[in-house]
Amino acid sequence: MTKSTDEILIQLQKKLNAFGFEPGLTNVGTVEQMGDGVVTVSGLSKVAMGEMVEFEDGSTGFAFNLDEDYVSVILLSTKTAITSGSQARKTGNFLSIGAAEAFLGRVVSPLGEPLDGKPGIKAAKMMPLERIAPGVVLRKSVNTPLFTGIKSIDSMIPIGRGQRELIIGDRSTGKTSIALDAIINQKVARGSRRKQVLCIYVAIGQKQGNVAQIVDKLGEKGALSYTIIVAAGASDGAALQYIAPFAGCAIAEYFLQKGQDVLIVYDDLTKHSFAYRQLSLVLKRPAGREAYPGDIFYLHSRLLERAVCLNEKNGGGSITALPIVETQAADVSAYIPTNIISITDGQIYLESDLFNAGIRPAINAGISVSRVGGAAQTPIMRKIAGPLRLDLAQYRELAAFAQFGSDLDKATQTRLDRGARITEVLKQTNYAPMRQAHQVAIIWAVTNGFLDDIAIDDVSRFEIEFIEYLENVEKKLIDKIDKEEKLTDEIAKDLEKEVIKFKKRFKI
Repeated sequence: MTKSTDEILIQLQKKLNAFGFEPGLTNVGTVEQMGDGVVTVSGLSKVAMGEMVEFEDGSTGFAFNLDEDYVSVILLSTKTAITSGSQARKTGNFLSIGAAEAFLGRVVSPLGEPLDGKPGIKAAKMMPLERIAPGVVLRKSVNTPLFTGIKSIDSMIPIGRGQRELIIGDRSTGKTSIALDAIINQKVARGSRRKQVLCIYVAIGQKQGNVAQIVDKLGEKGALSYTIIVAAGASDGAALQYIAPFAGCAIAEYFLQKGQDVLIVYDDLTKHSFAYRQLSLVLKRPAGREAYPGDIFYLHSRLLERAVCLNEKNGGGSITALPIVETQAADVSAYIPTNIISITDGQIYLESDLFNAGIRPAINAGISVSRVGGAAQTPIMRKIAGPLRLDLAQYRELAAFAQFGSDLDKATQTRLDRGARITEVLKQTNYAPMRQAHQVAIIWAVTNGFLDDIAIDDVSRFEIEFIEYLENVEKKLIDKIDKEEKLTDEIAKDLEKEVIKFKKRFKI
């Protein structure tokens, strides 16, 4: 006999009741001990992992450890009057954050509270911080490019919408700058035939001054209107730093459910690991490698797995994740870097030696990789970028040997000369992302040898003036490249004609 829907619901409710989820149930406990932002409570026998707990003084926390006799609650506020013997009660609500279109252009805490001095934000929907990532059936393969505006990335290490691409390197090598360039470049993409990408920047454990500078820079570049900044500063407790990336992801999922594309930057997961380690050690969880708890891999994997490219049947939205990890002395084999490298779909590795040599962005093309590859590129970029990585890799290898030798054959010298010019072309200043058509024009010119007779010191000026020339004189060609996105014979001939014409007027 088939059970009716009502019978199934009644049985389900009974099972939930057995675990303390019956409506209106109040489960009250007693505070036994408090210290370092962790409250030990007895008597909360029906509380669930991650459920919100409210104390007598009005402060709140969430259940983080369920022991046999006690529950460890992580406080979300450092200012509290909780004492031993005071009461605590389960709320039946799980850790969540409000989300709405009104959050765009705002700076908020991981609890959704405004940090920019502006009025509070009315949430359209409450989004749970912890959520199971969409399954394979709901997804589709990553096939739409997310342009960063950075020549070396868009050409050699392409990022697709729905991808997880790690940005990794030592301190002060330009990791945050790359992420901000990617955010700023989404303004350029507005009005194109592809959907607008909304951006979320999660600042974890950073100084308030650094966050303020980022807000000012995004505002200056006109990128703040489509960006949300979730900030848990260095002065905030470990609990807020721990939940910050989950809060940012929850807001991203609000827009994902509306079928929109979202780019989220986690800056950075190294500090997030420090916060989680601090909480775990206070809770006396057994320490593993480098004193991190054994489940830290699961922590980051369940966060980054929520980056997704949904199929059209499920809205067609996407969340692209750019986690940032800081290494020490270029040690990519440390615990946290190796963990996150294995979770993500590739990494952009920034090298201190390249940065100090003036090559910026200091991307090591040999170690950096995108596992999505050409699927996340337009046909024209895929075509012109084909020889770029090979030429650059050969140049770096030959340059290492050339410094020991005096006599070089003509072919080797030609490769070295072209590689040096490619390196100059790939240099780019901060907060100045380039549109795809401009990248195509200059990369096509250098890989086809049209800059071989230009002095290395003049390459940068040649690039600037050539782009200005195309914008002012041959705007139709630039628009055609953006529109067609294929390297047709006609476009190749037009590019060749314009490069030759410009070289005649270029003043050395």
